[in-house]
Formats: sequence, C-alpha cells, structure tokens
Amino acid sequence: MSDEKSKKQFHVWAYRAVDEPELCKEYIRGHIKVLTDYGITNITSNNNTWVENQYIYCVVVEDSDTKELVGGIRIQIADGVFPLPVENAIGKLDAEIYKKVKYYALNGGVGELSGLWVSNKLKGVGMSVYLVRASVASASQLNFQTMTGICAGYSLKMFKDVGFYIDDSLGNKGNFPYPNDEYIANVVGILNVKTLETANEFDKLKMFDLRNKPIQERTEINGNISADIFYNIIYPNIIEMNYKH
Repeated sequence: MSDEKSKKQFHVWAYRAVDEPELCKEYIRGHIKVLTDYGITNITSNNNTWVENQYIYCVVVEDSDTKELVGGIRIQIADGVFPLPVENAIGKLDAEIYKKVKYYALNGGVGELSGLWVSNKLKGVGMSVYLVRASVASASQLNFQTMTGICAGYSLKMFKDVGFYIDDSLGNKGNFPYPNDEYIANVVGILNVKTLETANEFDKLKMFDLRNKPIQERTEINGNISADIFYNIIYPNIIEMNYKH
C-alpha cells in the first residue's frame, strides 16, 4: 500500500436553520439516508420540525468537487418551547432530564449537539470529528454555557475528547436503550462550553483555533487520508435568547 496520502477537499460552514430552508431539506435527506443504511428508522430527532425553530444552528460540510452535502450537525438552544432532542429521547425513561435542562437553561443557558451525520462515501476521512469540533467551537457565538447530547458507545471516545462526559445521574448510570433496545446510548455533557476545560489538550487547541479564526483553511489528517477543509463557522444571524418558563 502506498504511503502517499489521499487528498480530499471540503467546505464547512455555519447557518441558522430558519434562514436556509432548502439547505435544511438537503440536510434531512442526507441524514435519513445514512440512518436508513444502518437500519435505524426511529431516531426521535430525525424529523423536519426543527427547521422552524429559530434557536437551531447548523454546521454542514460540502464536497468541494461535487458540491454535494455530505454531512451535518446542529445545535439546539433550550428556549422553554421546543424540547431538546435529549428530552424527547429519554424523558419517558427518566423525567429528571426535564429538571436538568431547565436548571441549566436558567443558569447560563443550555444547548444540545445533535443530528450528526456523515455520508458513507466519507468513511475513513474523520469528518465526524471535524464537524463536532467545528460545532463546539462555534457555540461561543451563541451565548450559552452548558452543552449536552446523546451519543452511542462507538462515538463516546470522540465526544469525550472534545470535553463531553457521561452524566451518570440519569438512567442506569448514564446508560439508556436508544434508539431501541438493541442499542445503548449515553447522555453526555460539557459543563462549560466556553472554557472547554474537560476537553483533551489536542482537541481543545483545535477548537480554540477555530473559535479564534472561524474563517480559515487547514489540512486535517486522519490516518493516511488528508482533507483540505475551508471553514467558515460564523453564524450570519444570531438572535438573543428569551427562555420561556
């Protein structure tokens, strides 16, 4: 096997969901295809209602050659009107999640990282990591302090690297059957999305670099695959949070 790195080019950018309805439709189509490929059809956040929420912000990736949307992730900020995906997913299993979300919403604000998908065409590129880092880095623009989410066991290391930890006060020491009884997922959280103090040093430096220079081009390397990525993770339209409680 050749040691020469395979080079790919991508564009990663950020937007508010309600400002880009057509782009959101493309996001949804791509997400559904990936989930269907894995035989998963009952993800609670896999619907189109989120496109009407003014407090949802997306980060997506486009293949620079084909102009095809090949991945995405989104942040939903708790507003007291639209439940966070984690509330919809596990509220019936553990009602404590509602109290936790409200507490953090009233004490610095809380947002959830959700809806991560990457096209199967990108296997080995490491795009999931790049999207998660970019989204967490972008959160400093959105004026909330605590970030939460749900992750499967296979992605737990990636989430821990960027600062998430398992909230073992919920469910069975943080474990839940989700999206069905065949899978175990964890409720995870970054206590302080501004300081990223729980992230490992390598990922923290990458995220702070993106936060400080949200428009930049850099080469990301995963194994023997090198990706040239142009980042623009500045949200064009940010509105002031008004939590209703």
